[in-house]
Amino acid sequence: MRWQKGIGAICLILAWSSFGHIARADDQPARGRLSGIAPQFIGQSCIATVVMEINKEDWQRKIKMQFWALGGTKFLIRILEPQEDAGTAILKVDNTTWYYLPKAKRTVEMLPSMMLSSWMGSHFTLSDLVSESTLTDDYATATSFEGDRNGVAVSEYTLTPKSDAAVVWGKIILEIRQADQMPVWQRFYDEDGKLVRELSFSDYKTVSGKLIPTHLVMKPLDQAPEQTSITFENIVFDSPIAEDIFALKNLKQ
Repeated sequence: MRWQKGIGAICLILAWSSFGHIARADDQPARGRLSGIAPQFIGQSCIATVVMEINKEDWQRKIKMQFWALGGTKFLIRILEPQEDAGTAILKVDNTTWYYLPKAKRTVEMLPSMMLSSWMGSHFTLSDLVSESTLTDDYATATSFEGDRNGVAVSEYTLTPKSDAAVVWGKIILEIRQADQMPVWQRFYDEDGKLVRELSFSDYKTVSGKLIPTHLVMKPLDQAPEQTSITFENIVFDSPIAEDIFALKNLKQ
């Protein structure tokens, strides 16, 4: 999923920092309006405790994780709970990602194709969690709506692949509140124009001086009422992180 960039953004996954990068795309008015979004999320480092709740048609699951990110190129995610998965970890340094399986005591280097599979049965992929974005190279953006929705002034932007881009999505649409530039939702369409999934943002809080959404929900539209939610129980930006946290040997702790 090349539309995402791991840090700054939500510092754990998701799409926030990509908004700032959209600002360099093709629509000049949109660029001006979006240019103030990235600084709200970009940080030198991020440490977070996150709870992921997976709701499928016939089962539910809750996973608690610790996340570290440094400089936009180094990421470490370690599962804390449930006990049967505790110690499972993902490390990404630059363009290489490793996956540690504590039960097998094995570290696996992830191939690009493996990054697109569902992670821990959720509606997020490994690529969603730690991949860096090439959005500025692959997508053009345009303002598709500005006005009130449900009593809130919002701006909507449509991203479409450039002719030579090798990307998954046929179109991405995102909505942002005009008052504070907070993301409201992102919708992802396939190449035939069918809406495939929606990522929504809520529970906006000020953390380390940054206003951020602390609750995210990913819904696959063809698998309703399934969804995966992510809640930030604790998140700190720009706190010092030792470089050796991102050493390969640290995966096995």
